[in-house]
Amino acid sequence: MQGPSRAAAAASREAFTGVLAAGADGARLAEELFAVVGLLDANRLLRKALADPSREGAEKAALARRVLEGKVSAVTVSVVEQAAAQRWSSDRDLTDALESYAVEAVVAAAETAGRADRIEDELFRFERIVASSPQLRTALTDESVPVDKRLGLVDDLLAAKVAPETMVLARRAVLAPRDRRFERTVEVFLDTASRRREQQTATVTSAVPLTDGERERLASALAGIYGGKVHVNTVVDPRVIGGVKVEIGDEVIDGTVLRKLDGVRRSLGA
Repeated sequence: MQGPSRAAAAASREAFTGVLAAGADGARLAEELFAVVGLLDANRLLRKALADPSREGAEKAALARRVLEGKVSAVTVSVVEQAAAQRWSSDRDLTDALESYAVEAVVAAAETAGRADRIEDELFRFERIVASSPQLRTALTDESVPVDKRLGLVDDLLAAKVAPETMVLARRAVLAPRDRRFERTVEVFLDTASRRREQQTATVTSAVPLTDGERERLASALAGIYGGKVHVNTVVDPRVIGGVKVEIGDEVIDGTVLRKLDGVRRSLGA
């Protein structure tokens, strides 16, 4: 986001977090905000009118209220009003912000239910399963396949195995990728969850699964290095042979045997 949109996102997020703090139903707020994003994605003229930087904020907020009042809760109307009232650099920035609030509302609902720790793990694992199977990825992302069949496949894969909030986000990633690759949509959702929980996320690749104790010790060590909380997602890849590779932010710490062997090969000119 460019400067004006960053300021707009900060101001409108303050209104959003305010309604959550006041006790809004996170699950309902998320569902309705996702519906608003879908409406704006499908209606270019309305989207541009609500994000038009040349129009007064009060005028845009009033338009949002006229369109949404009676269709969604008063809480959701107030969040969208506050977002529309801001000055955005582009209409996509407005809808991206509203989508991020919807995802954050899902995470907030999970926090209330004591399930927040599960969401990032489960959503990450779902993305890895899809990435490992080209056939499954095609079945979930091919828009020529009816939506009900694609969502039915998500249900078959995840029902009774993941938190309800994980299911909401998984279905959303399949239903409305918003011109993004499936993997990128899941990445956006995971980044939003991490920001909500004020933590960084590390992806750790190892030859064998890490035990819970190893994962906790690694998370603690990384927190000591980078500061704050660190959530660890794990990937098992036998090709690394031994050791671990840690990716956190833009940094990569590669301590795998494969990396060392590659270094030897390069030194020998192989």
